[in-house]
Amino acid sequence: MKFRAQQRSPMPDLNLIPLMDVIMVILTFFILVSMTLTNTLTNTRSLDIRLPQGAGSEPGENAAPLAPGDRLVVGLNNQGQVLLNGVAIAPSLSDTAQLDAAVSAYLVQNPAGVVMLQVDQQVPYQQVAQLLEKLRSLGGDRVSLALE
Repeated sequence: MKFRAQQRSPMPDLNLIPLMDVIMVILTFFILVSMTLTNTLTNTRSLDIRLPQGAGSEPGENAAPLAPGDRLVVGLNNQGQVLLNGVAIAPSLSDTAQLDAAVSAYLVQNPAGVVMLQVDQQVPYQQVAQLLEKLRSLGGDRVSLALE
């Protein structure tokens, strides 16, 4: 009796390229969905901020630097105090009655004056946005961000 030699089938070859393509598509889908849901759930909104133009940025424009009396500097330090020309006038953003009166009076006396917002780097952006919205509601489009 002769035994037949068992025939072994060749080892199957597994092609990983289509599998990797499918995994990358699924990963991309989940990244996009998570980014969309994160923006929706945190209720973020973008601020309409127009950056100031540099001096002489438009043809025929020769912008002179502002004199100290032509601007009102409103500040916010890292303790949450609201400052007016470097002097603390409110202990927090919730108590801004004195700031409202000072900014309104300044804008009435100086129609061409500029309100500048100067904020400490350690202040959370949410507080900066609140104060910027408050100043914009009082002075329209004449609020600028001061950078150091």
